[in-house]
Amino acid sequence: MGKLSVVISAFNEEKKIEDCLKSASFADEIIFIDNSSTDQTLKIAKKYTSRIFIRPNNPMLNVNKNFGFSKAKNEWILSLDADERVSPKLREEVKSIINKDQSSDGYWIPRKNIIFGKWIKHTGWYPDYQLRLFKKGKGKFEEKHVHEMIKLDGESEKLESPIIHYNYENISQFLQKTLLYAANEADQLIEKGYIFSWQDSIRFPAKEFVSRFFAREGYKDGLWGLVLSLLMAFYHLIVFVNIWEKLKFKQIEDEKFLSKVKEEFIKGNKEIFFWFLKISIDRTRNPLKKLVLKIKSKISQ
Repeated sequence: MGKLSVVISAFNEEKKIEDCLKSASFADEIIFIDNSSTDQTLKIAKKYTSRIFIRPNNPMLNVNKNFGFSKAKNEWILSLDADERVSPKLREEVKSIINKDQSSDGYWIPRKNIIFGKWIKHTGWYPDYQLRLFKKGKGKFEEKHVHEMIKLDGESEKLESPIIHYNYENISQFLQKTLLYAANEADQLIEKGYIFSWQDSIRFPAKEFVSRFFAREGYKDGLWGLVLSLLMAFYHLIVFVNIWEKLKFKQIEDEKFLSKVKEEFIKGNKEIFFWFLKISIDRTRNPLKKLVLKIKSKISQ
């Protein structure tokens, strides 16, 4: 019979942590890393486990998660965040997996993101696979980016049942995390050799909006999809602005600046128009109307 350790790292999560711990109570042990919380998080955690370690609240969140992995006693590790819950179906699937002879060293788990009170089924937030279940010693974070995935040394498969993720609850939370994550992503781009281009102040957010709202069918999530696509476009603008700030707000001397800005917006509008036509073509069942829309699409390119 395989045994499971659930590893949770949290900071000031008194409102969410109990439901997370309850959902993980089926495990053989819970490793809880308290990142020097100043609220009731630690007190609540003590009701569910004695395997508690207090660590400094490292801005690179994954350092403490890796520390938790190292303290696990069992063969299998399931990594959870305070705003995540193990669904009943996932609990049974995990128990079944670890009790079988397995050739895989890790498993990708789909994640249901609840954002502003709604399950977001599109817009790039589902199935949102996360590698969270793995054999001890086979998985860890690289500690380079706050949004990085666990790196697995071995073979992996996918599970069917989801983790429930109570993601952004309000706009304030989104904006707070944007400032943290965008600065980190800017550092990563610079480290990878990003070459500064002022046009990216338009291209970064435009590309993200098109990707979220059209390519990843955010429009099917209604107003949530539209707003989230716009917010993620804003996030990528902040990534660009962080890069610009790190370059001491590099000056742009270009006599044709206005006309070039116009060109960028015209390109963006053409792409958006193309996507509206494409979706209309895909949706229409009238052969003649479909042909007319295809002709319009070609003319617009």
